[in-house]
Amino acid sequence: MFLRNAWYVAAWSTEIAENHLHPMKLLGENIVFFRKSDGRVAALEDACPHRKLPLSKGRIKGDQVECGYHGLVFNCSGQCTHAPGMERPPTAAKVRSYPVEERYGLVWIWMGQADQADPSKIFEVEHWGDPAWGLNQGDGMEIACNYLYMTDNLLDPTHVAWVHLSSFAGDACEDTPLQVTMADSGVTVWRWMHDVPPAPFYAPFLKFQGRCDRKQQYEVRYPANALIKAIFAPANTGGEGKELPDTTFVMDSYNFMTPIDENHTRYYWFQMRNFAPDDAEVSSQFAASVRSAFEEDKVVLQEVHKGMSNQCTPHIDLRSDLGPKRFRRRLQELIASEQASQQPGGLPADAVCMAARAVAVQA
Repeated sequence: MFLRNAWYVAAWSTEIAENHLHPMKLLGENIVFFRKSDGRVAALEDACPHRKLPLSKGRIKGDQVECGYHGLVFNCSGQCTHAPGMERPPTAAKVRSYPVEERYGLVWIWMGQADQADPSKIFEVEHWGDPAWGLNQGDGMEIACNYLYMTDNLLDPTHVAWVHLSSFAGDACEDTPLQVTMADSGVTVWRWMHDVPPAPFYAPFLKFQGRCDRKQQYEVRYPANALIKAIFAPANTGGEGKELPDTTFVMDSYNFMTPIDENHTRYYWFQMRNFAPDDAEVSSQFAASVRSAFEEDKVVLQEVHKGMSNQCTPHIDLRSDLGPKRFRRRLQELIASEQASQQPGGLPADAVCMAARAVAVQA
């Protein structure tokens, strides 16, 4: 089950072309996207109410979509405006429309109740448009796993030492404890690792030589958006509450997971960095390296999904699972509460519990 009253990334803006119907499946729902004559994106349920032919099999008519079976036409609000051979369309001839916003080069969609869609709740990118910060061009992929395995991964700094040996990894630092911070918006797992070698991925771009103090900060906000902050400062200069030197390296990685269904997730990302803002070569190097590292995650997460779906013996939890487990628990509560509020008179207590358990995909 999914939290529906939330903004999810549906596509890169460049994926929604003019005069083109773009079908997608999000949270188990089939949706068709298209651009109106003013350039703004609209999203409708991808199923004509007559015989459920996908509207994406039809054609764009101005700012409307015409079904390719019997010519019913639907406006951006989902209302049928024309039914061939009839004086007026049937009153039941309508499809669901979805609130859509474009921000950061991404198309965002609100999957829940339209009257609750507040654009101010879209994940904020702190340094977007700041001329002092560089942008590593974003990318995306589809991963054959439940989205919660991805939020687990993005709340687990420890996996880096084993999954990303040639890129993000540094010393394993098993003895450096993880700190877990809870907030209304999500969960953050973080730690400072002092006097360690810089990771291979970052080393060529540091403005200082030698060993470093490294902060791993992994934040995931409900339902499935993450900010991964990498900070490298010269050894013996880093730590909470310290004023870091000007040579400190900072890269903010923004990660957006959108469930396709229970077994597949669409993953989007880009990074902001506090150096070389106009260096296209640096951006290209980072983009390629990040893609390679995330391909390593993809291999692991797809196997985890298969293993957890077909386990013959119980799985165990480790100390590093504290952050992911707290995230899942709170998300379960939010989904159960949302479902209860949308039922006349609310859901019975046992139904709420069942809804909460359904999202706990074997944490």
